[in-house]
Amino acid sequence: MELLIMAAGMGSRFGGLKQIAPMGPNDEFIIDYSVYDAIKSGFNKVVFIIKEENYEIFKETIGARVEPHIPVEYVFQKMDNIPDFVQIPKDRVKPWGTAQAIYCAKDAITEPFVVINADDFYGFDAFKVAKEFLDHANEKEYATVGYEAKKTMTENGSVKRGVIATNNGHLESITESSIIKEGDKVACTPLNGSEKFYIENEDLVSMNMLVFDPSIFQYIEEKMPIFFKNNETNLEKCEFLIPDILDEANKENYAKVKVLHTEATWYGVTYKEDTEMVRESIKKLVSDGEYPNNLWG
Repeated sequence: MELLIMAAGMGSRFGGLKQIAPMGPNDEFIIDYSVYDAIKSGFNKVVFIIKEENYEIFKETIGARVEPHIPVEYVFQKMDNIPDFVQIPKDRVKPWGTAQAIYCAKDAITEPFVVINADDFYGFDAFKVAKEFLDHANEKEYATVGYEAKKTMTENGSVKRGVIATNNGHLESITESSIIKEGDKVACTPLNGSEKFYIENEDLVSMNMLVFDPSIFQYIEEKMPIFFKNNETNLEKCEFLIPDILDEANKENYAKVKVLHTEATWYGVTYKEDTEMVRESIKKLVSDGEYPNNLWG
């Protein structure tokens, strides 16, 4: 089992390279806790997707911590790793999105794998349920780890989540949305421009903790030209997103997609104002004995 960590985003709302902001009692990063939980769950390799210009700082910080404990590989998300017919706009600086990021790792991943974001704290239970699924999964059996919406919110604004609809434990649909608490409900504004809707606090959402095998790379490769042809007039802003790919693979019966329910609570720094809450939450997990005080000590 391999862990693929998407770390190419610069975190514009946070105001910098938030993946290397100290959060733990010994200046651990959020990403340290994800790797620690993955090792504890039985994963045997970590692949980081990063921007090439960030390689040295990742290698000197995160790499120096985790490389003694698990094999590590680095993959660069590059703007030109897309179909040849695409004319990249001169003003485009943002990467092409999470599906293209994952595609950039196709030569580094050879086993079933789990994808996560670098700047989200997922919790050990999430890795545990993903590992249990992988123990019995066949080819083209994918999964998304679903969190109760109320356990993924911040008091400081909206967050982007994949809102999940299920049918007997299997994915029915996933809608990338901006979500925020409104009264006793959660308001969801789909990123595709469709109508706003509401879910309950206990309904499940995805935070890009997804389970695949290498067959996903072929599917992404098939869908990428279609995506770019459909967005010829929107190349400055369009994003090729992995939840959309997962949704299509499910609806087209390319793969069976299961929804895995975790009891874990998310912690993350979407806004600078989230920082102190995340630090206090990790401090409590350490004091409760869920993590050692010095994670790699």
